[in-house]
Amino acid sequence: MKKYILSLDQGTTSSRAIIFDKIGNIISVAQREFTQIYPSPGWVEHNAEEIWSTQASVALEAMLKANLSGDNIISIGITNQRETTVIWDKKTGIPIFNAIVWQDRRTYQYCDYLKKEGLTKMIRNKTGLIIDPYFSATKIKWILDNVPGAKKKAYSGSLAFGTIDSWLIWNLTGKKIHVTDVTNASRTMLFNIHSLNWDNELINLFNIPISMLPEVKSSSEIFGYTTGNILSKKIPISGIAGDQQASLFGQMCTKIGMVKNTYGTGCFMLMNVGDIPVFSRNNLITTIAWKIKNKVQYALEGSVFIAGAVVQWLRDGLGILSSSKQSEELANLVKNTEGLYIVPAFSGLGAPYWDQKARGIIVGITRGTTSAHFVRAALESIAFQNMDVIKAMEADSGIPIKELRVDGGATVNQLLMQFQSDILNVKVVKYKISELTAAGAAYLSGLAVNYWTSLEDIKSKWNMNKIVFYPKKMENRMDRIRGWEKAIKTVRAWSLQ
Repeated sequence: MKKYILSLDQGTTSSRAIIFDKIGNIISVAQREFTQIYPSPGWVEHNAEEIWSTQASVALEAMLKANLSGDNIISIGITNQRETTVIWDKKTGIPIFNAIVWQDRRTYQYCDYLKKEGLTKMIRNKTGLIIDPYFSATKIKWILDNVPGAKKKAYSGSLAFGTIDSWLIWNLTGKKIHVTDVTNASRTMLFNIHSLNWDNELINLFNIPISMLPEVKSSSEIFGYTTGNILSKKIPISGIAGDQQASLFGQMCTKIGMVKNTYGTGCFMLMNVGDIPVFSRNNLITTIAWKIKNKVQYALEGSVFIAGAVVQWLRDGLGILSSSKQSEELANLVKNTEGLYIVPAFSGLGAPYWDQKARGIIVGITRGTTSAHFVRAALESIAFQNMDVIKAMEADSGIPIKELRVDGGATVNQLLMQFQSDILNVKVVKYKISELTAAGAAYLSGLAVNYWTSLEDIKSKWNMNKIVFYPKKMENRMDRIRGWEKAIKTVRAWSLQ
């Protein structure tokens, strides 16, 4: 009987299930969107029970599409939206509040207070993170402080916290197993990335009882088994990684200095820095890339908040585009932006600036500016933002980046990919395997059950078809970069007013 890996890819807007075979081919895919909840400006929530129901249903749907049963599935891998916070009652299994999503900004004032108290250095040294509402700790504290009776229940030991991976495993195992892996734990602002344990000083700082926190394991081992009534068979869950770390692994960025970038609503760039954490002097995050057996790999990470979302804004906000796919065609009508720059700081600037007060600007408009110039400037803004992150990574790591591996929806735009290569003056590589995040979770899962025996085994079987964008000589390249830098300075000056 043929065996396959079932990968559960729980994202910010949809739950997906992808089944892989031994050479990385996709056998089946199922996807279902779920509700986005916006209670107040800057607040973003999900219904955790809806996340679970959609994820369970697509797992079954993917198996039915491929005419497979539980007997065909050797193991399950999980990759998930990171930082999103769920707290549930251990007895009933019911969440006490909606999941607070990674994008949510409700705790920014508390984060400002922590900075003013001089805690930035201590938190960075322990966790590799900056103080920001992005991470889970302040979300947990908010729920405990604002849901009636929550704090009392938490200290009585009856509440559990988890990122989405923990929540899925809790349900998949019949409410028996409360675990996470090091990659997700490292995004909570409660986890010491040196000792690989929950940090007592941080737990006390945020007033969170340790009984709420899941057991932390590696990214590739058997965490538990599904209950028979979910997938008709007890199947080992044996791989977990947060989505961006799973993408890094799926891209096989397993050597020091290898870099991947995911182009989605935002961009997430990670560099493998090896088995010793590298701490940024340029506002990047230090995070755990994965742990396999007893070996930990670390990564530098930079997040760009608005990437594909700027194209959606041109379509939905300005009506310049009828579809996102039209962006490449329209941008190709002009050779360059004629000095037009868009800085899409719609929700602040991410790495390496971390300026939450920044707002978007458009500079360089002339009477000759057309909608095509707007679209081209929007696409170029994505590449320029990634350039800023790459410069910070090179400065922090001391490693010159010669190749950027890419994935995500916006990589279908060849104009963007070529401009990215040209402005960075590096090779941009896009693999034809489209589901690299889910593949990373599958590889981690398969390694734990000897579906693949080693990284070399995965690489030897991996379908390596790829598209490569080589840098071309760009006219006035340095002038364009200086124009972008001026636009960023203008944004930051405006935010100070």
